[in-house]
Amino acid sequence: MTHPNEPRGGELPSEALPTDGRRRGIIPADVRGRFNRARRVVFLFLLSVWLTLPWIKIGGYPAVFFDLEHSNLFLFGSTYNAQDAWLLSFMLTAIGLVIVYVTALAGRGWCGWACPQTVFLDGVYRAIERLVEGPRELRLRRMDVRSPGEIVGRHVLTHVLYGMVSLAMAIVLLTYFVTPSIAISMVRRGFIGNSKAMSWVLIVGALLYFNFSWFREQLCVVICPYGRLQSVLLDEDSLVIGYDSQRGEPRGRKDKVGAGDCVDCRRCIAVCPTGIDIRNGVQLECIACTACIDACDGIMTRLDRRIGLVRYDSQAGLSGKPRRFIRPRLLLYTALLAVGGFAASVVTHRRLDFEVALLRLPGGPYTVDGNVVVNAMQLHLVNKRSTPERYRVEIETRSGLNAVVPIRDVSVAPLGDARAPVVLSMAESDFHGEFPVIARVISEKGPIRTATVSAMFLGPSR
Repeated sequence: MTHPNEPRGGELPSEALPTDGRRRGIIPADVRGRFNRARRVVFLFLLSVWLTLPWIKIGGYPAVFFDLEHSNLFLFGSTYNAQDAWLLSFMLTAIGLVIVYVTALAGRGWCGWACPQTVFLDGVYRAIERLVEGPRELRLRRMDVRSPGEIVGRHVLTHVLYGMVSLAMAIVLLTYFVTPSIAISMVRRGFIGNSKAMSWVLIVGALLYFNFSWFREQLCVVICPYGRLQSVLLDEDSLVIGYDSQRGEPRGRKDKVGAGDCVDCRRCIAVCPTGIDIRNGVQLECIACTACIDACDGIMTRLDRRIGLVRYDSQAGLSGKPRRFIRPRLLLYTALLAVGGFAASVVTHRRLDFEVALLRLPGGPYTVDGNVVVNAMQLHLVNKRSTPERYRVEIETRSGLNAVVPIRDVSVAPLGDARAPVVLSMAESDFHGEFPVIARVISEKGPIRTATVSAMFLGPSR
């Protein structure tokens, strides 16, 4: 007989998507095993990277820093500004292709091992929950004996710690948008004079608290589109977590004649964070957390049976067929990734770390001084680097055109901009219609790069 708060399993939908619309809290049991240990190492590594990235400086700026005030993005030594927004198309396309490729190859490995929802929920919040309220079996026992005082006290302490951790996480996220030193200064002053930053921390902290204290697995099975796409991204050779029904069925006790290896202990259901029964096959709610593998392996070891009744395998492998690694789908994805990677490399290599525009001054497009047509312009230079730079300005002349550039060598501050006047003139008798004027700007430091811009030389129509 199962406990009323225990996931029933063996039914569709699972406890994560009950048919009556009520929200039932899932209390997964603790599990030990090789995959659990490996996931903890991965979680610790990812959390360490997340915490330390804002403190690691490359070129005088954090390794990852979103400077919203000046519309700059610092990414591992490279600087991008608003003019580079078009590069987002390459990044988003690359992320989409990688997700499709990894899913076809390794199923939902991202969800179980590296998704922030999983890392923070299993690596931080559930760790707090187990520390304060104890393991699942002890919590269910308290519910049976009906000790509301102890239950409420532990529950309140758990949620106080949830709130503190959520605010701390919001402050860490703030360091990705303001430097860590500024964030620490804001916290020390109690955010006095920084109402926007305080609002950010409170709103983000509240959202994190709501998500990780209550919403939890609902984000994966209700909101996240990735889980719903897996049915079209997987094929029978994709690596998934599955149950070997040929070996496990029919289920029965250890000493039952003719029974398979599965003793129907329901341990795989008890440890599942979304309350599913992995024996029902690949399901939307499965996030590939490997808890059922460790749980089943532990039972098989105690029964002196071969582990792997629940394991990483393809659907073909679980049905006794050989798994194909090289297949048309992966070949197509590999080709697309190769083409996309080549295009991104070319675009990145050709990208300039400065922007140039040849602008016409306010007022009339041209003036006529005696018999000379004059176009007054200026070059606008934007330095994307975090170091001061110098640029040489050259105007491509043509017959009859006179170009005056008072400042040939322009110095631009780090992440700053500068303007250089350009005066173009031509005898009215030589002007036979508008024509383009080409300006070249050459960087003088680092790898020499050249930007070419043009503007039309205008004059009176004949």
